[in-house]
Amino acid sequence: MGFLDRIHAYRAEEEELQWEGTFADYLELVAQNPRIAETAHARIYDMIAEAGIDTDAEGRRRYRFFETELYGLDATLERLVEEYFHAAARRLDVRKRILLLMGPVSGGKSTIVTMLKRGLEQYSRTPNGAVYGIKGCPMHEEPLHLIPNELRPEFEQTYGVKIEGNLCPSCRLRLDTEYHGDIEQFPVERVILSEERRVGIGTFSPSDPKSQDIADLTGSIDFATITEYGSESDPRAYRFDGELNKANRGLMEFQEMLKCDEKFLWHLLSLTQEGNFKAGRFALISADEMIIAHTNESEYRAFVANKKNEALQSRMIVMPIPYNLSADAEVKIYEKLVQQSDLRDVHIAPHALRTAAIFSILTRLKESKKQGVDLLKKLHLYNGQTVEGLKEADLKELREEFPDEGMSGLDPRYVINRISTALIRRDTTCINALDVLRAIKDGLDQHASISKEAKERLLNFVAVARKEYDELAKTEVQKAFVYSFEESAKTLLENYLDNVEAYCSWQKIKDPLTGEELDPDEKLMRSIEEQIGISENAKRAFREEILIRISTYARRGKKFEYNSHERLREAIERKLFADLKDVVKITTSTKTPDEQQLKKLNEVVARLIDEHGYCPVCANELLRYTGSLLNR
Repeated sequence: MGFLDRIHAYRAEEEELQWEGTFADYLELVAQNPRIAETAHARIYDMIAEAGIDTDAEGRRRYRFFETELYGLDATLERLVEEYFHAAARRLDVRKRILLLMGPVSGGKSTIVTMLKRGLEQYSRTPNGAVYGIKGCPMHEEPLHLIPNELRPEFEQTYGVKIEGNLCPSCRLRLDTEYHGDIEQFPVERVILSEERRVGIGTFSPSDPKSQDIADLTGSIDFATITEYGSESDPRAYRFDGELNKANRGLMEFQEMLKCDEKFLWHLLSLTQEGNFKAGRFALISADEMIIAHTNESEYRAFVANKKNEALQSRMIVMPIPYNLSADAEVKIYEKLVQQSDLRDVHIAPHALRTAAIFSILTRLKESKKQGVDLLKKLHLYNGQTVEGLKEADLKELREEFPDEGMSGLDPRYVINRISTALIRRDTTCINALDVLRAIKDGLDQHASISKEAKERLLNFVAVARKEYDELAKTEVQKAFVYSFEESAKTLLENYLDNVEAYCSWQKIKDPLTGEELDPDEKLMRSIEEQIGISENAKRAFREEILIRISTYARRGKKFEYNSHERLREAIERKLFADLKDVVKITTSTKTPDEQQLKKLNEVVARLIDEHGYCPVCANELLRYTGSLLNR
């Protein structure tokens, strides 16, 4: 009964959304809230902006509207929203352009369009996103079209709302015959946008040019009523049911637009530029809708090369949608796709998806000409990690070096297909990074269309990804062997900082047990600094840098932790692990552990399970694998 109650509540919510009144009633609503008469472009931008806007570390705007489905495309989405949606919402000329999303397969083009469509459906159900249309209009058009052209300047001055467009032929006939020009009594209703019901959202997909009819876009004559109404120019003898008609007040999607026959594309010229299109034996029909299309790069290049397409090309805003280039974001993509499957009960070991992501991103990056920057360093830098010898200015320079970076490489579908292959192996309860890399490698062997050179390049990326995993595996196990790792790191940090402070201020340090004043422990400080290659000549500069960082944190009221300085964090971890390496090596690699070693192994396995997200299967596999690595 609980769910039935929810159904009743839902039906009540739906009834509350219904509203009907006259044009006079609608005018009162416009006076209270002029936003309800805004254009389709403005409504879409408001929908995106109201979801929230954040600013990342690089100063880029991140729109929360897209964050649940799209990952790693913040810069692209910022450009899309600011250069098209925002500008179009302010009635700048870009609103008279078709938005063409162009990029590689599985890059997120269709996802962007789908999110806009689903978002519009939900937004039209909110007070700020409410849409009102003439009741009975096949195009649910803006009721303000009822106001005669002669009175519009006065209306705009009074209400501050600009009116664009004219009545459709059907509503014009009704106004003249049913209401005899009395626009005050013309019925108006609230419109809930819905792709399923073909209200305010349309979709056009190309098919065989020989069988597809232009009526799919603009509607068609109803031959059954010709004898009743006597003329093809009578609106009652015409079906205003084309996609351009039904998408009025919202969004029109052209799937694989450049595959369409030319005669379909030419209909978009006047729609984009003048806000109207030609249908049947009628005057131009007004339409307020955003046209969004998507295609791949090769088809776009072919389209541009054809001189006949220049007029249509000039009416397009082309927005490149590249692949994601952040490893963290790529992991989120895989997690989302796995969660959508029925294999959520198969455990995926930590770092398995990250290792796959490293492989994927490497295939999409381009070799930089900048000295000392290889693809792996570039990957880490793009992922927001600190890379020794490189600064934020270098990141900007690298991003600008190849504007088309991310427009090629392996798509997420290939990798998730290979992850799926690993997941559905018989009797599998858990997969790790090696299982995923093995599945990716096997997939390359089965891929007949890949050239020998391309395959060798991809196999090299598999090897690089495995080396990265090897380091992650060793670090994970060594962390698990350190009893209370965070506490050990904190203790070592405090000891190091005490000595650094005394060293830089030319002071002694007091022994906490004996109270004796001693010189700073140079051996301790150097044992940590040498872990990250700090030379004897550079040690003072490094230590002073640490003190400046501590001072900065103190001024901001923040506590300086062992991971507050990336290079110091790395040095402390390496020092702890170096001291422990022999213990880990002996314990993990022995085939017949003694009682003491077995106890230690069980403690480490328990820690990997409780604190690091492993299951018993992958925890033991990790220990065996790490033991073999340390013995090489």
